[in-house]
Amino acid sequence: MKNDGEDSREVVSVDPSSCSRSRMAPTSVDMGMARIPEEFLVQQAVEEDDCHRRRSPSSEVPAAVAEGVFVPPLNFAMVNDGVFRSGFPETTNFGFLETLKLRSIVYLCPEPYPEVNKEFLESNSIKLFQFGIEGRTEPFVHIPGERIREALKVVLDARNHPLLIHCKRGKHRTGCVVGCLRKHQKWCLSSVFDEYQRFAAAKARVCDLRFMELFDTSSIKPLST
Repeated sequence: MKNDGEDSREVVSVDPSSCSRSRMAPTSVDMGMARIPEEFLVQQAVEEDDCHRRRSPSSEVPAAVAEGVFVPPLNFAMVNDGVFRSGFPETTNFGFLETLKLRSIVYLCPEPYPEVNKEFLESNSIKLFQFGIEGRTEPFVHIPGERIREALKVVLDARNHPLLIHCKRGKHRTGCVVGCLRKHQKWCLSSVFDEYQRFAAAKARVCDLRFMELFDTSSIKPLST
């Protein structure tokens, strides 16, 4: 029975334990012992789908090409004005290389240059200088000093600029050529080693460091202008 002035709402007895569960756990999916909220499952599915789209190479590369994104080769960097270094250029790097307006490439591997890369050089009037140096692991590494000197002559000739120096990974053979160039430029040995190790990282070779340390630059001509 209702009394005048009193709240007319019906009072219902509720189990406190069931009340707390209903407030803290909205609609959920029963998975054995655990009850997982549907909101969490939906959000997780969205995040996984988004992550898959971001990581999918098949969707990234065409999108980059379509948007005109230029991709530099592995370990690409500027050495001097008109002189660059890198690992082996892939076809996805050709657009970027075109922006450098290269005249020459110094290739430090003994393997023949791939046809697709040759076609790129021909279509852009880029001259190829190849100095084959074997890429072996220690302790079987032999660095031919005369080939390094010949490569440096090409690098120091401004008529060949802009120029790209590259091997396979842009670490050891390229690092030695650049390191010897730095010695010719009167860099202190610690700076030469620091630059080499930035690119070689954990793959730095003691024999490379020793070669650069002992390399005689006295017979190298001054930089061309």
